[in-house]
Amino acid sequence: MARYQAILFDVDGTLIHSSPGILETMAFTFQEMGVDVSSIDLHRYLGPPLRRTFGEHFSDPALVEKAVTIYRDRYKTHGQFGCSLYPGVKEMLDRLRQADILLYTATSKPREVALPILEYLGIADRFTYVGGASMDASLDTKTAVMRHVLARPELEGRRVLMVGDRKEDLQGAADCGLDAAGALYGYGGEAELAPFAPVFYAGSCRQLADWILNENTEEKGVCIEK
Repeated sequence: MARYQAILFDVDGTLIHSSPGILETMAFTFQEMGVDVSSIDLHRYLGPPLRRTFGEHFSDPALVEKAVTIYRDRYKTHGQFGCSLYPGVKEMLDRLRQADILLYTATSKPREVALPILEYLGIADRFTYVGGASMDASLDTKTAVMRHVLARPELEGRRVLMVGDRKEDLQGAADCGLDAAGALYGYGGEAELAPFAPVFYAGSCRQLADWILNENTEEKGVCIEK
């Protein structure tokens, strides 16, 4: 019997390897805003909401919104499809759906941005609902996105798991009272995720599916159940 009846997935670093497009767009945006990126570790911005990222560099909300606009315009034309699925994603999603588990995304990307990417990569139809942030600031944190998805009526009373690779994903899960599994193949790491006590660390999509479905894995020693 599966451990959960529904799964919320982060997108960047959990379903898709999207860092090439994001990093290029982030560097372009900072340069356009007059910020020298030579001393900035842009990798730490893989995952967090854009307004929080730019808020670390600009105190004026108007400048934060300007940076967000520059980023989104550039990403749409140059970075959006600079991504690929992690190995085993399609197989994992298909196995979970065959077990009658409902699948959702809960991403900091706006839904209008995430949905075309998932369609391009051929996995959008695996999800009951593609949940994402809003283009404005009304739905802009991972916790808010997760609560938005969890409010869907078909999820009432179901056992739900959040899967993500960054601390924002696990913090959102904690805020919503959900178990969380850490995707160690993504952009975070065990040291970043450990303070949030994930119920499972997944070294691959196959191991994640095996654990959710309560099946034996052939890849021993990578995942650590807590």
